[in-house]
Amino acid sequence: MLLGCIGDDFTGSSDLGLTLANRGMRVTQYCGIPSAPAEGDVDAGVVALKTRTCPADRAVEDSLAALNWLRDQGCRRYFFKYCSTFDSTPQGNIGPVIDALMSALNLPRAIVCPAFPANGRSLYMGHLFVGDRLLSESSMRDHPLTPMRDSDIRRWLSQQTRQSVGHIAHPVVAAGRDAIRAALDTAVADGSSIVVVDAVSDADLHQIGLACPEDTLITGGSGIGLGLPESLGITARTDRVSWTGRSGPAAILSGSCSSMTRMQVARYALSHPSLAIDPVQILAGAQTADGVADWLIQRSDDAPIAYSTADPKSVAAAQASLGREASANLIETLFADVAVRLRDAGIARLVVAGGETSGAVVTALGLSQLEIGPEIAPGVPAMSAGGHGPALALKSGNFGDADFFETALTVLEGGS
Repeated sequence: MLLGCIGDDFTGSSDLGLTLANRGMRVTQYCGIPSAPAEGDVDAGVVALKTRTCPADRAVEDSLAALNWLRDQGCRRYFFKYCSTFDSTPQGNIGPVIDALMSALNLPRAIVCPAFPANGRSLYMGHLFVGDRLLSESSMRDHPLTPMRDSDIRRWLSQQTRQSVGHIAHPVVAAGRDAIRAALDTAVADGSSIVVVDAVSDADLHQIGLACPEDTLITGGSGIGLGLPESLGITARTDRVSWTGRSGPAAILSGSCSSMTRMQVARYALSHPSLAIDPVQILAGAQTADGVADWLIQRSDDAPIAYSTADPKSVAAAQASLGREASANLIETLFADVAVRLRDAGIARLVVAGGETSGAVVTALGLSQLEIGPEIAPGVPAMSAGGHGPALALKSGNFGDADFFETALTVLEGGS
């Protein structure tokens, strides 16, 4: 194994896996920390954790455990993957995990670049944009778990780390890999161990990936992966395993409350059976996993959707009534239990929206690793567990277009 990757959620990990696979690497996504060695032909191993919103001490513990396993596989380079919108709080765990990984690997520097231009996330002068809006002015401002109220990634990260945070501005990045590498050396000489690097295009990300020397911890969104295979001597392959797809009954579980997922749910519900999930009703016993699963199974030939997706006002009301963590846990637990019942009933295709929901579902299904299939949308691959259980699509909240769910079902079946 050449490249060892640690993802803070399941959808982000599959996003990175897709990027690396498209650039010629043989990739396996591991669901949690494996208990056995990797197969010998794996170029990049992506260990998917469920740490994005957990306390920093637990995130550090889990990330170091993943690192230890990856080191045992002989990795030469390491990548810490988090969301392209830098999902965290001032007390979040991105900084502590970077600190811990740098210390464990005895690395003098790390780069930070969450940019993902293909999905509208760009980093300019240290500020993160979503489309033409600053992150703090986008829908991420009202994220129910990680409200992003500051677009300056340097300032946000400085609240989480004990190390000095530097910056490489876009004019340097645009000058190419040699200029980037020289700027990294200068930043470290000036006392900045963690360096935020601007990127507004895939070309920028490719150059950043090529520029990173081996004594650098790579952290950020999947985009930096564009240049890493080439830097490791990997070229495009023609022997990638073909995707055969699975036909048969299907279902969709949506736990994301992002603005894009709200649009996707509304569009899909116009032509498919839909069932709204309410955490208050779950707590009261009015909505149960058995009841929701039965409803979906009875309509599975029409690919129904069950969703807790709601607008910020409704989410805030539920959180005020139940508590933020309790509300989220009720929904995740229900969807996880529903997924198990769907698998046992023979559902062939399962689409899951939301990083936390996806992690809960994959964990409940007991999947140990996933194979990366074709791209459904930027950052979202079709996936399978080697014939065990349904074909899967795990979608980060704001990824995909308005027709994502229809497209996902088609690709999972083997279409395009």
